[in-house]
Amino acid sequence: MRQATVKRNTRETDIAVSVNLDGTGTADTETGIGFFDHMLDQIGRHALIDLTVRARGDLQVDDHHTVEDTGLALGQAVREALGDKRGIVRYADVHLPMDETLTRVALDFSGRPFLVFRTSFDRPKIGSFDTELVREFFQAFAMQAHATLHIETLYGFNNHHIAESCFKGLARALRVAVAVDPAQADRIPSTKGTLGS
Repeated sequence: MRQATVKRNTRETDIAVSVNLDGTGTADTETGIGFFDHMLDQIGRHALIDLTVRARGDLQVDDHHTVEDTGLALGQAVREALGDKRGIVRYADVHLPMDETLTRVALDFSGRPFLVFRTSFDRPKIGSFDTELVREFFQAFAMQAHATLHIETLYGFNNHHIAESCFKGLARALRVAVAVDPAQADRIPSTKGTLGS
C-alpha cells in the first residue's frame, strides 16, 4: 500500500500528515488557516490522493511556520509513500487554467530536490493569508519530496486564481507522476537504477 503518515513536532508547530497515493481524492485538512486549508483540499481532490492534515502552529506569531512545516511534512509523506519509486511514471507537466490565469507546473520525482518558482503577486495578502507563503510551501514540499518542481504563472491578475492555479497544477502533475505505469511496473524509471537521493 502506497501510504504514509508523518508527524512533525517542534516548538513552533505540531503537525500530522497522512497520504494514500491510491486514494479517491478525499481531503480532511485542519491547519487553522482557512485559505491554506482550501489549497490543501485542492491537492487531495485533484491529485486523487487521500490526504489528512492536522496542524497546530504559532499562529499568534504568523502563519509562516505552520505553512512551511506542513509543506515539509507533506513532501516527506509523499516521498515515503512512493518507496523506491518502482513503476511510477515519474515525470509530469500540466498547464492549469483558472479563468484569466494560466500556470505551468512540471514535476520530476528525481531524488534531486529543486524548486523554480516564477509566480508573483501584486498584493501581499489574499484575505489574511500572506502571498509570500505560497512559494514557501512549494519550496518545503519539493525539498522533502526530493522532487524537482517548476511552477510558472504565464499570465493572470487575480491573486486568488494565481495561487489556486499553482496548487491545482501541482495536484494534477502529482496525479500523473505518482501513477504506476503498466509498461514498467517492476522497474525503477531511471537509467541509474535508483531514484534515491
